[in-house]
Amino acid sequence: MTGLVRQSLVDWGEASRILNLRVEYAKLAAVQCLHLESSKAASTMEFLHNSLQLIEHYMLIYGYWAVFFGVMLENAGVPVPGETILLIAGYFAATGEFHIALVMLIAATGAVIGDNIGFAIGHHYGRNVLLRFGRFVFLTPKRVQHMENYFERHGNKTILVARFITGLRVFAALFAGASRMPWRIFVVYNIAGAVLWSVVITTLGYLFGQSLPLLVKWVGRSGTVFLIAAVVIGIVAWRVRKYRKAGK
Repeated sequence: MTGLVRQSLVDWGEASRILNLRVEYAKLAAVQCLHLESSKAASTMEFLHNSLQLIEHYMLIYGYWAVFFGVMLENAGVPVPGETILLIAGYFAATGEFHIALVMLIAATGAVIGDNIGFAIGHHYGRNVLLRFGRFVFLTPKRVQHMENYFERHGNKTILVARFITGLRVFAALFAGASRMPWRIFVVYNIAGAVLWSVVITTLGYLFGQSLPLLVKWVGRSGTVFLIAAVVIGIVAWRVRKYRKAGK
């Protein structure tokens, strides 16, 4: 009996030692994961900081022209960081390099011109391109028709808020033109959206530009959140409409 008890104590001690080792290994793995995440976040912020310094450098050289062409090209459908450029311009207005009212005016003008270029391209070439190559990105003729119906019903609201949504700011005008949205409606909401977006983004840069990397990061995240929310709302609306049609 004494030998059995002794053996049980030995086994229990060995099990405790193994358990303690596993706990230590788990702690070490958690610390390593935290270190990797911290290094990754630091690397991302360093890349963002370097990119912002490069943009600032060119903006100091070319001044308001950098604001105009950066915003215009992004809204015409070219993947240029127009929003980031405008945030920096707002910050420069706070430091006295730029005038805030002039930044807003130039940004709004660039946005309106860029969107009209995108609209014209979409109007003349977009639909044929979508019908011809859309199947490669799961955009069938039926879905193109749904897009046209959507812009017919909700195009004005979409153009107004698209500038605040990641990705949609670049392609909204192209899609509006491709879906044959009337230009007179497009241009009214386009101007309203351009003025609103220019004022909001410039003001954010003006007020919070001292923490520019964090500001760019959080403005970008908010745009992504708006994009996800728009997709979810669109899917829910489509399912509800489909269910109602099935019920009829």
